[in-house]
Amino acid sequence: MGWIEFGPDDVTTARIAVLAEQIAHHSHLYYNEAAPEISDAEFDALWDELKSLDSEHPQLRRVGAPVSPGSVKVEHRFPMRSLDKATSDDEIAHFVSETTAHGRRFVAQPKLDGSALSLEYRRGRLVRAATRGSGERGEDVTSNALRIPNIPDCLSWKGDCHIRGEVVMHLDVFREKYADIAPNPRNLAAGSLRQKKIDAGKGDASDLAFHAYDVLFIPNDEKHPDSPDALHFENDSESIEWLREMGITPAEEVVVEGTDDESTIAALLGETKRWTQGRDSAAWEIDGVVFKLDHLEKRELLGQTAHHPRWALAWKFPPEEATTVLLDIDWQTGRTGAVTPVARVAPVVVSGVTVENTTLHNVGEVERLGISIGDKVRLVRRGDVIPKIIESMGAANTSDLEGRFHADGEQFVNELPTRAPPQIPTECPECDTKLGLDGAFLRCSNLSCPARLSRSILYWCRALEMDGIGEKLVEQLCEANLVNSIPDIYRLTTEQLQSLDRMAEKSASNVMNQLDGTRKISLDTFLSALGLPGIGPELATAFAGEICNIDALIGLSDDDLERLVAIEGVGDTVARSLMTGISDRVEMVTDFSEILTITSVTKTESPAGPLIGLSFCITGTLNRPRKEIALTIKAAGGKVVSTVSGKLDYLIAGENAGSKLDKAKRLDVIILTESDLKSMLD
Repeated sequence: MGWIEFGPDDVTTARIAVLAEQIAHHSHLYYNEAAPEISDAEFDALWDELKSLDSEHPQLRRVGAPVSPGSVKVEHRFPMRSLDKATSDDEIAHFVSETTAHGRRFVAQPKLDGSALSLEYRRGRLVRAATRGSGERGEDVTSNALRIPNIPDCLSWKGDCHIRGEVVMHLDVFREKYADIAPNPRNLAAGSLRQKKIDAGKGDASDLAFHAYDVLFIPNDEKHPDSPDALHFENDSESIEWLREMGITPAEEVVVEGTDDESTIAALLGETKRWTQGRDSAAWEIDGVVFKLDHLEKRELLGQTAHHPRWALAWKFPPEEATTVLLDIDWQTGRTGAVTPVARVAPVVVSGVTVENTTLHNVGEVERLGISIGDKVRLVRRGDVIPKIIESMGAANTSDLEGRFHADGEQFVNELPTRAPPQIPTECPECDTKLGLDGAFLRCSNLSCPARLSRSILYWCRALEMDGIGEKLVEQLCEANLVNSIPDIYRLTTEQLQSLDRMAEKSASNVMNQLDGTRKISLDTFLSALGLPGIGPELATAFAGEICNIDALIGLSDDDLERLVAIEGVGDTVARSLMTGISDRVEMVTDFSEILTITSVTKTESPAGPLIGLSFCITGTLNRPRKEIALTIKAAGGKVVSTVSGKLDYLIAGENAGSKLDKAKRLDVIILTESDLKSMLD
């Protein structure tokens, strides 16, 4: 270990890739493992940074995380979307300005901090309960859901519907029965809901409660023939009242309404203040307030983005702080080769959670903070999980370590470390390869690095839903030198697998069957599973539609850049990320082409219309929903982007356009009205 020199932070493709990987990793921990490592706000910061660097990145369209291997999967009939977030008065005001063209009446409900659950009723009887999972697919937890006292197994209305809400644990129950075995009620609720059998050392589903926030009815053409027709309500507040009549407990709701933007904003802010003041006395853990447009048909007009509906907003409570001592910094190598620092701190309790580890993101963050081992540091908690170091407060003293306990209750007796600046590694902590500096990140370039290899194999297997190949098996395969690249898993034999710990004949046979089931895949699936930095499933599909076959992929050159950039949603950075990723892995990709059958895909037809080659950004309050305008532009061959830059051709601006309009004027981007766009189309 030694020191490495680095310059100013230079945002690169590598940063985008690392952000996407971190978001996927922490989503899995939060939604599937109920064991988050970072705070909500720290996760939000990663999300916001990725959005600022690549607003079209596929990771931003995903909600939750893929379901854990080995669980029973459930496809959600109605995807469980996330919500857009806000932490300031200005963001509340912006939300109001964006939605009040469709109404000034909102439903406000506390943002319960539990585990999201979807209940499917058929002919009035509960047939399935599923976790959020990825938002598109969750985990079947019906048996545990039926043990939750306030979830009825049948409704008096004998129709077909899906009721969604949050599973939580009453704080009094948690304090009385579980405070010594779990860090907080949220983790316990999620674990209790997903456990395979009742364990006296874990939570009990009978101690949980379900609070609904909406109901969606199966369309008449899909419902059971003997079921009554789907119900139709004008307002969300009416559907909440119907839930009460059915014996379902909704999250406490208040209808707020204004006569103009100013009074509407004031009404919503009043609710944020009321819940902030009452947070400590709440019966459940809550981390904010959710606002939803009450009129259901007008919600349809507003539509949604790939990530969240435009008619709802989740306002989160302000951050909470604590101080502790920085004991050490460890360095870990990720799947993309980024070597990231992890801070080890003296245990500190923040809002009921004991924190001992937190990420420092990158070497640039370590330099920016100017921290040293042995410093007293300030942590801020912007959510209800684990805080982030925001500043150094100088050298700590022994009194800063007094009265500290680990999460398991054991007293912390560590001595104050000798104060010293952190050591920045020059070599990969896993494979000793010399590290390079990529913007604010240290990077290991060795694709065969043990840390990179195991995580890449795991990523491949999860992408292809090979549930039988988990983290422990992959680690064994790497440690036994049975695999040195991803394609090597297809060279494994049953005998080799059986030589590993806990791999009996049946388990080995299951793994071989899953491998055999993925020996033939399409080019888009191959590209997605390969896990190239910045290339997720949607971009993989888009690239495959242009490249078409594996030979063309292997043969990519600079001459192909222009046609790749012409793909909808692809810019110069993303196109080069694909080309660099394939170039760095050309031997591996070639190996794959020989050991697998990678089928070609049909070439995507080029768009046609009067707006071919033109880019548009939409902002402000318009007469038509933005989604409708965007679809019109795309149908005419244009490209719709979410950010304003010097490369943008046109900004379509409505009322209250804000900062995007100001930036467009500074960059001399042409400003259009809806009428101007119509003229171009005509």
